[in-house]
Parts: sequence; structure tokens; C-alpha cells
Amino acid sequence: MSETLGGAAGLWLAVVASGLYHGINPGMGWPLAVSAALMERRPGALWRALCALAGGHLAAMLAMLLPFAAMTLLVEWQRELQIGSGTLVIGLGLWLLATRRHPRFLARIPPSRLALWSFLVAIAHGAALMLVPIYLGICQTVETDAGHAAADRLMRGNAGLAVAVATAHTAAMMAAGGALSWGVYRWLGLKAITRGWFDLDRVWAASLVVVGAIALATSL
Repeated sequence: MSETLGGAAGLWLAVVASGLYHGINPGMGWPLAVSAALMERRPGALWRALCALAGGHLAAMLAMLLPFAAMTLLVEWQRELQIGSGTLVIGLGLWLLATRRHPRFLARIPPSRLALWSFLVAIAHGAALMLVPIYLGICQTVETDAGHAAADRLMRGNAGLAVAVATAHTAAMMAAGGALSWGVYRWLGLKAITRGWFDLDRVWAASLVVVGAIALATSL
């Protein structure tokens, strides 16, 4: 039991840590919130933009996690699904390490649609996919009745778990991105971003590989 609780705690920590990382990563949109506040000259614009970004990110997490929560085969094929999703995450990370291309359609979305932009970025860059193997690992630590007789109960419980994972991740992202964007808006200004821009794409791609590798190791 203690090992199960320890494993669950580690996985929840991974959910929060990935959310904090997404919040710090400028590619997830916090500079857009700073830009909105500076253009409108109102702090409220920053928080509205952050809420839009968080809403889109949360929707992307749920779009990726809820289908797994609704699968009646999750009891029987959970290990295989975790192996498959872990392999897919590793593949995406390696592809991002090998290429510097960004989807062009993301640049064509107007700033007024930040929630849509955040949703598509989280899908395109694998942010939502990253949570799938972690989520399946958390499911393994939850005691459920085996067999098809408990399928309905399992789906309800895992749907709630999927929402909890997505919410915890997005809250951590909002906290990190909000603190960073507020600091830039309040004290540094947008010019500090252009002078001291930092690119986390390589670190992000490597983190996908690491998460996938951990998922494979725990499932095997």
C-alpha cells in the first residue's frame, strides 16, 4: 500500500511539475498576456489573456485524457496503452529534437482567439499527449474492481481522475505563467523579452523523451 501511495504521489508531482514547466515556457503563450496588458495599459487585460490561455490549455488536456477515461478496455489493456502512449511521446520528442519547424497555421490565429491558440499549441507541441502515460500510471494506483462488471464505475471514476489531472496541471501552469508574466509586465517590460529571449524548445523535446521513457520503464 505504501508503495502504491508513493507511486501515486510521484505521478501527481509529475503532473504539477509539467504544468509549472508549461507555464514558464514562453511557447505556451505568457508573452501574449504581457503584450495584451501593455497594449491596453490595464493589468486586467493580462489576467483575461491568462485565463483564455488556461482555458484553451485545459480543453486540450481534457480532449486528450477523457477518451482514455471512457474506454471500457482500460482495465484489460492498461499496460499496453501505457506502453503505446509512452512510445508515442518518445517519438514526438525525438521528432521535435530533429526539426525546428513550427506549425504555420498557429501564426495565422488572431490574438483575440487566445483560447483557441492555446488549445492548438498544447495539441501541436505534445503538451496534452505528455499527460497520457502519466495519467495511465495514476490509474494503475487506483484500486478498482476488475472485469467488465465494474466498467461503468471505472469510467465514472477515471473521468473524474482525468478532470483532476488536467485541472491540477493547468493550475500549475497558470501559477507559473501568471507569476512570470506579471513580473515582466510590472517591472521588466516587453523589451526584456526581445532582448533576453530564451528558447526552451530543445529542453521541451528532451522532457517528452524522458516522460515517455519513465512511462515505459514503469509499465515494463
